[in-house]
Amino acid sequence: MKSIVEVEDNELIEAFRAGNTRAFETLLNRYKDRLFSYVCSLTKDKHIAEDIFQDACIRIIDSLRAGRYKENGKFLAWAIFISRNLYMDHLRKSKRKPTIVTHEGKEVFEWLASSDMRADDMMIRDENTEEVQNLINSLSPEQREVVVLKHYGELTFREIAELTKCSINTALGRMHYSLTNMRKKCLS
Repeated sequence: MKSIVEVEDNELIEAFRAGNTRAFETLLNRYKDRLFSYVCSLTKDKHIAEDIFQDACIRIIDSLRAGRYKENGKFLAWAIFISRNLYMDHLRKSKRKPTIVTHEGKEVFEWLASSDMRADDMMIRDENTEEVQNLINSLSPEQREVVVLKHYGELTFREIAELTKCSINTALGRMHYSLTNMRKKCLS
């Protein structure tokens, strides 16, 4: 018998629908860091990100219970889609434009930090991360969104195309142009 941690996403979803709340906890624990990092990269504000993340969890639970999730092996992409929609709702309410910032004024890759890293190595890493973050922030909103979804959300270009309602070629083109723009700015 498999441990609940080894169970596939769709099996956890079915167990949750059958009343096993621990199954949802396991599912959420698999993806919460990536999902929260994605939301933080959109909001520039940890408190807003926490609110959107909590709303997304509630929406996910309600949708799972109502049977609105179609098991196609793309739970994370679906959860990101819900989070993105909630963020867009937030933008419409607050009339702000989407931007990318670091989590609590720190770099989004903070989870990569190792406790045994030397202080000078951490400073170099932080400086490099800040440079990359500035380059990402300098992109157009469409290009920035593709970069964030690909690198922070770890989505495929097909998933990005579905999420942003554009063709795969458009998503690929946006990534290509964003990388080209970032390289040009590095060389200038």
